[in-house]
Amino acid sequence: MENIRNFCIIAHIDHGKSTLADRLLQVTNTVSERDLKEQTLDDMDLERERGITIKSHAIQMSYTEEGVEYTLNLIDTPGHVDFSYEVSRSIAACEGALLIVDASQGIQAQTISNLYLALDHNLVIIPVMNKMDLPGAMPEEVQDQIMDLILCDEEDIIRASGKTGEGVDKILEAIIKRVPPPKGNPEAPLKALIFDSVFNSFRGIIAYFKVIDGEIRKNDKVKFIHTKKEYIADEVGVLKLTQLPKPVIKTGDVGYIISGIKEANEVKVGDTITHVSRPTSEAVKGFEDVKPMVFAGIYPVDTDDFEELREAMAKLQLNDASLVFEPESSAALGFGFRCGFLGMLHMEIIQERLEREFGMTVITTVPNVSYIAYTKGGTTMVVNNPTDLPDPVNIDYVEEPFINAQIITSDEYVGAIMGLCMDKRGILKNQVYLTTNRVELAFEMPMAEVVFDFYDKLKSISRGYASFDYHPIEYRQSHLVKLDIMLNTKPVDALSAIIHRDKAYDYGKKICLKLKELIPKQQFEIAIQAGIGAKIIARETIKAMRKDVTAKCYGGDITRKRKLLEKQKAGKKRMRQVGNVEIPQSAFMAVLKIND
Repeated sequence: MENIRNFCIIAHIDHGKSTLADRLLQVTNTVSERDLKEQTLDDMDLERERGITIKSHAIQMSYTEEGVEYTLNLIDTPGHVDFSYEVSRSIAACEGALLIVDASQGIQAQTISNLYLALDHNLVIIPVMNKMDLPGAMPEEVQDQIMDLILCDEEDIIRASGKTGEGVDKILEAIIKRVPPPKGNPEAPLKALIFDSVFNSFRGIIAYFKVIDGEIRKNDKVKFIHTKKEYIADEVGVLKLTQLPKPVIKTGDVGYIISGIKEANEVKVGDTITHVSRPTSEAVKGFEDVKPMVFAGIYPVDTDDFEELREAMAKLQLNDASLVFEPESSAALGFGFRCGFLGMLHMEIIQERLEREFGMTVITTVPNVSYIAYTKGGTTMVVNNPTDLPDPVNIDYVEEPFINAQIITSDEYVGAIMGLCMDKRGILKNQVYLTTNRVELAFEMPMAEVVFDFYDKLKSISRGYASFDYHPIEYRQSHLVKLDIMLNTKPVDALSAIIHRDKAYDYGKKICLKLKELIPKQQFEIAIQAGIGAKIIARETIKAMRKDVTAKCYGGDITRKRKLLEKQKAGKKRMRQVGNVEIPQSAFMAVLKIND
C-alpha cells in the first residue's frame, strides 16, 4: 500500500488534460510508441473531434523513483458540468488531484467547481500550469491566480507542456512525494467503491472500483449494497491500456470486476461492493441516483423505425447508465421516447451517437425540465412533459427547479452578461473580482431558462471568453403556464411548452410567425394559433393557394363565374375540415432556435 498513489486530473474543457495524460503514459512506458495516439484515453470518435472527455477512464502506470517502484492509478474525469456526479465519484476514489490550468486562458468556471469537489474530499492538490510552450502564455498572471485560488506558494506550481513534454518528470515526482498513499485496513471486511462502469458486448457490464478495506479475489461471492444484487467475481484485474486479469486486488488499489451483468441499472456509480459471507458494516458515503435535469422527446423520422430506435436506445443505455427513457406517443410525430438527460451537452451527444453508431435519424422536441404541479385537490405530480400538466382550472401552483450559476468572464463583458441573465429571470447574488480584469458572477436562475439557448448566447456576447458552471439548488414557486400551439384548432403536442406567463405572449407570437414561414401553403387556409388554456394569445394565417377556376369562362353570363366560385368555396371549406397539415421537420428544429 505504501507504494500506491491514486490521483485524478481536474481542469476546464480544453486546458490540455487529455494531452498531458498522454505524456504521463508515454514517460512511464505504459503505452508503447506504436499504440500512442492523441487523446489515448478517449476512445470515442466523438471525443476526439470535439476535444472533450465524455466517458471517464482509469489506467494504471508504473514508475520508479529513487530505486523504488510505485504504482500510479490515474482516474481520468470528464471536464463538463453535465457529468459532475461521475467526477465526484472519481474524486472520491483518489487521494490527490492534478489541478491543470491553461497558461494562456487562466482559471475558468469548471476548474473552480471541480476544485471545490476535490477539496470537499480532502484531496492533496498539485497545481500545474499547462501549455507553457504557447506564444500567448501569461505565466506570471496565471501563477498569481492559482496562488490566490488555492493559497499555495510559487514553488508548488509546476510549469509544464503536454505537447512538448516539459515538466512531466516533475509532475510524476510531485505525485509520489506530495500525494499520500491510500489509507485502509487490509484485515477488515471488503469495502470497494464503484466509480465507473463500461459495457463490453462479449462480457457484459464491467465495473471499475477502488478497494477501500479488505481484498477481492477471483471467484469470490460479492454483493452490491445499494442494488442488493449478488454475483460471483468471474474475473478481477487491473486497468492497463487493456484489462489485465489478476488473482487478487488488495486494499488501496484500483481494478475491475466482470461478473456477467447484463442490465445497466444493476451497476450504479457510487455503489459499494462487499463480500456476501463477511459484509462490511457501512457503505461508502455519497451514493446517489443520478437525476436527469433536461427532458426531451426523441422520435424516429420514419415511424416504421420505432423498434430499431428502441434497440439503439437500450444499447446506448448500457454504455451510459445516466440516460433515462420511456416510450411515449405524439399525435404529430407518432411513437417515440421521452428521454431524461443530465444537461444540454449530454442531450447533444446522445443524439449524435444515435446517428453515428446506429444510423438513426431522429427528431428531437423542445427540451424542458421537470416541474412539480400542485392541484387544488391537494395532490402533487411531477411533470416531465408539457402535455402532462393538468388543466389551468385545477392547478393551485407550479414549482420549477432553480440553479446556482457561476460565470467567470473578462470585466468588459459584465454588463452584457448581467443583461442576459436578468432577461432569463436571473437574480444576481454575488460579484467578485478574481484579478484586476477577471470577474466571477454568481446568479440564481430557473433551470428552464438555461436549457434552451443560454450557453450559445453567453458565448456569443462574451466572444467565447465567459466560462459557465451550475449546480441545482431547489424547487421554487413560479407563475408558469402551458402554451399550446394549434393548427386549424388541432393542438400539436410536440410544440407545446411550459413557460413563464410574462414571456408567453412574446414566445407564442414568435412561434406562430416562424411556423408561418416554414409550413408550405395548402389549397385551404391554415390558422396557426398559440393559446393558454382556452384563451388564444397569438394567431397567424397561411393563405390558401388560389386556383383560378374561372379561367375557362370567357364572356357569357356573370352567374356562371359566380357558380364556379361558390363551388370552389364549398370545396375549400370541406378540405379544411378533413385536410391534414403536414409539419416539416425543419419546423421542429426551428423552434429550438426561436430567439436567434
